[in-house]
Amino acid sequence: MIQLPIAQSSKTYTLAPTKIIALGLNYKDHIAESHSVNVQGFTKDTPEEPVLFPKTPNVLIGNWEKIIIPAFLQDYNFKDPRVDYEAEMAFIISKKAKNVAPENAYDYILGFTCFNDVSQRNLQTGDRSGWFRGKSLDTFGPIGPELVPRDLLKDPQNLNISCRLNGKTVQKSNTKYMIFPIPEIIAFVSKNFTLMPGDIICTGTPAGVGPLKHGDIVEVEIEGIGVLRNKVEEENRR
Repeated sequence: MIQLPIAQSSKTYTLAPTKIIALGLNYKDHIAESHSVNVQGFTKDTPEEPVLFPKTPNVLIGNWEKIIIPAFLQDYNFKDPRVDYEAEMAFIISKKAKNVAPENAYDYILGFTCFNDVSQRNLQTGDRSGWFRGKSLDTFGPIGPELVPRDLLKDPQNLNISCRLNGKTVQKSNTKYMIFPIPEIIAFVSKNFTLMPGDIICTGTPAGVGPLKHGDIVEVEIEGIGVLRNKVEEENRR
C-alpha cells in the first residue's frame, strides 16, 4: 500500500486505483526519437487522438523504493536487454467521471504527482498482445514524492519536467509541450472508460528516454511537485 504525503498538510493519501491509464506519444520530441526506441506502434506521425495503454496497480512503488529488474528476463537471452525510465506527470481522479467535458476536467482532479513509467522494451516490442506486459512488471511505476492538490499548482500545463540518471540530466521539457493537454486527456479517457476516485492517469514522457541498470539512481522532478527518487536493482536468481 503506497501512502503519498499531501503537500502542505499533515495528512497522507492512500493509493488504491481501480486502473492506471497512461499516454504514449504525447510529446512531439519523444515521437521524433521513437525510431531509436523501436517499439511496435511507434511512428513519426503525430497521433490524431490520445494513445492509451494500461499499467496494473502492482507497478506502484513510493519514493526511494527500489525498481527491480526481474531475473526471469535473463531467460530470454535478449541481444540488447533494455529497461527504460520515462519521466511523467500523473494526476489522480477525485470522483466518478464519465463523458467529462474538457471545460470541466479540472473539477475531477484530486492532485498531481511525479511518475516514472518504467518500460521493458524487449517485451514491449516483441509481445503479440502489445505493450501490456512490458509496462506492468512489478515495481515499474514509481510515484511521488507527494500529492499536490490542484489548487496549489498555478498552472499544471506549464511546469518544467526533468529526469536525472545518476545526477546527469537526461530529460528536460515542460508540460506545455504535451500534444494532448490535460482537459482533452480527461475528456477522451472518460469517454472510453468510467473513471473512479483514486484512478491514476499518466500524461506521457518527453524525449530522452534511456536504459536503466543495476545500481542506478533515477530522479523525476516536476516544478512545484518535487523530486521522485528510486534506486535500480537487478533481482537475484533464486
